[in-house]
Amino acid sequence: MRDSSSTPQAKPRILIVDDDAGQRSLLDSFLGGQGFDTVAVESGERALDVLRKGAVDMMVSDVRMPGISGLETLRLARHEHARLPVLLVTAFADIRQAVDAMRDGAVNYLPKPIDLDELLASVRHATGLSQNAPRKFSGTRELPPHVIAQSPLMHAVFRDVALIAPSESRILITGESGVGKEVIADVIHAWSKRADGPLVKVNCAAIPETLLESELFGHEKGSFTGASAQRIGRFEQAQGGTIMLDEIAEMSQGLQAKLLRVTQNGSFQRIGSNTELRSNARILAASNRILEEEVKKGRFREDLFYRLNVVEMNIPPLRERPEDILPLAQKFIEELTEGRARFSSAVGELLQHYPWPGNVRELRNAMERAALLSRGEMILPEHLPMRVRSSTEPAPVPVIDEQKLDDIERTALLQTLKKHDYNRTETAKALGISRRALIYKLQRLRELGYQIDSPA
Repeated sequence: MRDSSSTPQAKPRILIVDDDAGQRSLLDSFLGGQGFDTVAVESGERALDVLRKGAVDMMVSDVRMPGISGLETLRLARHEHARLPVLLVTAFADIRQAVDAMRDGAVNYLPKPIDLDELLASVRHATGLSQNAPRKFSGTRELPPHVIAQSPLMHAVFRDVALIAPSESRILITGESGVGKEVIADVIHAWSKRADGPLVKVNCAAIPETLLESELFGHEKGSFTGASAQRIGRFEQAQGGTIMLDEIAEMSQGLQAKLLRVTQNGSFQRIGSNTELRSNARILAASNRILEEEVKKGRFREDLFYRLNVVEMNIPPLRERPEDILPLAQKFIEELTEGRARFSSAVGELLQHYPWPGNVRELRNAMERAALLSRGEMILPEHLPMRVRSSTEPAPVPVIDEQKLDDIERTALLQTLKKHDYNRTETAKALGISRRALIYKLQRLRELGYQIDSPA
């Protein structure tokens, strides 16, 4: 093994082991974009071959793989490379095994879906790089004209999109209803290597269950009552491109099993046919439900959840990114009135004070109403919905030193993080904020030199 401490200028070489091509592509592109030298293989057997042939500074391995598992790969690697740092990536059901594996020499384990910030911190720590080294992003991309992102939280979202989009990984887009998950899917496709291919969108909640299978996979003529002609399904239409499955939690268990097959090997059959067809479409799934809870309740397949959720993109609600409210409202009004209307100062204040539980969708609907009632002229408070007009300014509060507020927030965040064993999801729930907002705040604390990762 190479002694990275003796060659501080050399790029640490990371061996990535995962049988899932999408996850392998994600880890390869992410760590490569952070300045590491990477080699990615699909099995434990291939990983052991790489270790025999050349210098590797660290191994990042999935736990469940055909053939030699990640745990067995760890044990075999330890025979010849006793000091090799190994990071395990594990589904929730394997976490107890992963914890046990730390006794066999694993430096850490990360649960799926992978938190890229936690991954980067673990790899930097294991390879001896500074935890405060600046995070790099794979180039800068220009947002499409219709996309508004003025807030720091949305800047962070699109920085991650720019990094993840070029990979072939499957992505789960989460967030409350109306936050703009479809817009994120548009940008992922536009910034991917598949941008010249089709982007096919399917709203699983809007199509009756009896028709959804035909919509996705197609059918043959005469395969059921009303099938008067052959139909090409959406997976065939998305060949060479991207398919977005919105409201994925609404899909029945039976159809989930057929979708699982597509995620595993790309194969499916039209209804009424025994012919195997294949699709190489990249899958983006979206849900406003918390799929981990759906899995625990038995309503969503655990194996499909982990197949779809190679990486999660959580979109923060509009109330957590107030910097976006007025720019979005102004964009909608310009579109709806062809640039003729403008806001009174009172309208601007009301828009920013209202919490927008329906998020961007509710904001657009409110602007459509205002455009109609104002006849495309000055937008006044009476043109807004009653629920927006009735939102009043909070009572005056004493002026508090902003530094003291920062100190209070920082202390509460770090204490809650430690209380929940540095679990980002549980910490966000306890603080009552989105996971994306938490990650953004933690990034700022890391830059200031605070400990935000488990000492273990």
